[in-house]
Amino acid sequence: MEIFVRVAQLLLSLSLLVIIHEFGHFMFAKLFKCRVEKFYLFFDPYFSIFKKKIGETEYGIGWLPLGGYVKISGMIDESMDKEQMKQEPQPWEFRSKPAWQRLLVMIGGVLNNVILACVIYTAMSYVWGESYLPNDNVKYGVQTTEISKEVGIHDGDKIISIDGTKIDRFSQINQFILLEDAQKLTVKRDGELVTLDIPSNTIAKLISSKTSFVYPRRPFDGTIDAFAKNSAARNAGLDLEDKIISVDNNRFQYIDQVQSYFKENAGKDVVVEFNHDGQEKESMLKVNDKGFIGVQFSSYDFELATIHYSFFESIPRGMERGKNSIVNYLKQLKLMGNPDTGAYKSVGGFISIGKIFPTYWDWYSFWNMTALLSIILAVMNILPIPALDGGHVLFLLFEIITRRKPNEKFLEYAQTAGMFILLALLLYANGNDIIKLIFN
Repeated sequence: MEIFVRVAQLLLSLSLLVIIHEFGHFMFAKLFKCRVEKFYLFFDPYFSIFKKKIGETEYGIGWLPLGGYVKISGMIDESMDKEQMKQEPQPWEFRSKPAWQRLLVMIGGVLNNVILACVIYTAMSYVWGESYLPNDNVKYGVQTTEISKEVGIHDGDKIISIDGTKIDRFSQINQFILLEDAQKLTVKRDGELVTLDIPSNTIAKLISSKTSFVYPRRPFDGTIDAFAKNSAARNAGLDLEDKIISVDNNRFQYIDQVQSYFKENAGKDVVVEFNHDGQEKESMLKVNDKGFIGVQFSSYDFELATIHYSFFESIPRGMERGKNSIVNYLKQLKLMGNPDTGAYKSVGGFISIGKIFPTYWDWYSFWNMTALLSIILAVMNILPIPALDGGHVLFLLFEIITRRKPNEKFLEYAQTAGMFILLALLLYANGNDIIKLIFN
């Protein structure tokens, strides 16, 4: 059922994004009186699930959910209709239109995706507001990971600033470390400010470890919320809502302390004192080789802050969130282009995209992910790769600047090369997904 919910969210989101994107091309093509032969959601090699011709355009749904397309007469596109291109240009064809009109037709899809993301962010700001964890509310400091420990951070430190910028939202910490090439951070430790250098290999380690730099430190309540499969704690007689008091007579104040103790005693027997229905009991259990006893402790609810926006306030905020998403995604692409970070290894395909949706239906998460995917689709499509919108834009800008139209045979070869590049990227991304499924 969880897989079905994720697949349903992914298909609905992609369908919306593809239709909006292709409508951008369709809208400008119609505006400039180009003939649009096809408008398809998903690709339709050999056959389509549904099709209906209205006027001069065939509207349909293909069976291959890798995108969609509009086929515009007189345009070298993924259909590679060479026979049409051999004929004399007609007034209704794409190639007969002025370069500035063809340029607008090509950027229409990207423009629509950016507008869609800003509209979604605007609606989300108005309906739900914006909730976040203020850094000041992380009152117990941070819980470190192996990577942040190497930087010199201690459990309980409070991160105050990074490269001189005060941290207001806790989520900014990971963002600054990953995307801003941060050099120094300042923490408050035992009432004193300590400045630490961030090693140049921190980004690569974070990406390869797939963990956050730090987490909010949580107090240890000891209440058991859930058990893992084959839980040593459950086998030892503990039950849901039982509260662990001590382990080997050691009492713990924070969750990271008890986790560290179990890891130090991986593969060993420990004595757990716990409260069951008001009675204190003891039981011996064995910590597994990874340092777990198969329980999930109750979470600590941090106090979040929520900003509420009026209708008119939500519009500039939605546009700002759209702009920030573009900037951050461009920074992520820069990371992927740097072999030293190893970010290219984390590139994923449809399985990875599907996993960003929750296993339950939540409209806030759905629209948040759809807005993000819309930005990604826009940025990826405007890259200057033949077969993408950005490839066409590149050649059209060349034509506008030089006033010389590229040879149509050259455009055909470029389109073919671009399609091979995209196919290779598609195979690499989805191959990464399959490898992760097999070996993780």
